[in-house]
Amino acid sequence: MLDIEISASPGAFEVQTTQERGHTPEELAMNAISKIISIADSADPVIKQQAEAFRERMFYVIVQALEQAVKSDRTTLYNEFKRQGHTDLAEILRKM
Repeated sequence: MLDIEISASPGAFEVQTTQERGHTPEELAMNAISKIISIADSADPVIKQQAEAFRERMFYVIVQALEQAVKSDRTTLYNEFKRQGHTDLAEILRKM
């Protein structure tokens, strides 16, 4: 018989909360960047500088993508509210 032992660990995790609002695209982008790109303190200074520039660029790319996702979702909700006859809610959403 073949026995295989597998173990998994969730690793470290961080909890962030807001009060009376959701997270901003910038906050979400910073969270994503910290999970995607890590730079060792012992990295070569030139490589470290390149990695930090890459991390900064990726931050702005992710922020832009998240802002577009929010706009797209609002467009979808606006159209759905209008389709169901809730033009007042649709207009509130459009003005946000």
